Amino acid sequence: MAEKIIRIGTRDSELALWQAHTVEKKLNDLGYKTSIVAVKSTGDIILDKPLYELGITGIFTKTLDIAMINGTIDIAVHSMKDVPTALPKGIVQAAVLERANVLDILVHKGNPDFANPSTIATGSLRRQAQWFNKYPNHTVVDLRGNVNTRMQKLQDNNWDGAVFAAAGLERINLKPSLSPALSEGKGENGNFSYTDLDWMIPAPAQGAMLVVAMENDNYTLDALSQLNHIETEICTYIERQFLRTLEGGCTAPIGALVTYNEDEDTLHFQGALLSVDGKQKLEIEKTVDISEWKKLGFFAAQEILSNGGSDLMASIKESLKK
Repeated sequence: MAEKIIRIGTRDSELALWQAHTVEKKLNDLGYKTSIVAVKSTGDIILDKPLYELGITGIFTKTLDIAMINGTIDIAVHSMKDVPTALPKGIVQAAVLERANVLDILVHKGNPDFANPSTIATGSLRRQAQWFNKYPNHTVVDLRGNVNTRMQKLQDNNWDGAVFAAAGLERINLKPSLSPALSEGKGENGNFSYTDLDWMIPAPAQGAMLVVAMENDNYTLDALSQLNHIETEICTYIERQFLRTLEGGCTAPIGALVTYNEDEDTLHFQGALLSVDGKQKLEIEKTVDISEWKKLGFFAAQEILSNGGSDLMASIKESLKK
């Protein structure tokens, strides 16, 4: 085997480093040599503005894209839900790792009573819109930063809870442990509890990790192809196609989840587009044969667009300009 050292670029947060080390171990186990290069992204540095106000899709991936194009790193590891649906010229999707937990969870300090007005923290328009749709009398406050920063902010504030991706907390052991006697978990991290938000449609590709590389780097592409999980690749492709067709970028409140039923060889698709205030919600749900996967996301998005989605997308874009 050639002795090229594959340089793995990553953000320097604990979660991003965990993801990079996971890919490193998988490559090392296959006999490849690697090194990790940590790079700070603009999304990590600017913590006082909501993501959609920064006007950039892929704010967490841009710095690593530049490092790769400049030849400083060979590959980058990302949470796939943070990656724009259109990759920069010269950069390609090289591997999608097997998906982890897809759910959003609410982390809180006790048992909040949502019948009363509550304050929930999230930096995600998708989570905010779905929360307002279910709890219109609640308040949602912005929450930014890496997972550790957001957990600390939850500890320091008197919010009723904050929404996180379960996968991120599980990967770095910050998710409170689930008590068998309760529908809640109790953890040592600030004595937090959590509730699964199984009614909330996750972000497209939530729970999946993506590795990208330069399209002309055959050695690295060959190495990474051995890490690819085909079922996850197909499901996330459909979800991201749905997102791209709706022209959501990283800003509009769009959720999508595809699950594969191995026994029946079918795909189950769930998608939603909401207004920012949660008052409008356009949903689609369908089950199709696996053979229809290539255009499933596109057709589902077209159905949403023709049933009021075009007007809703236009009003979302207008509202985010203000």
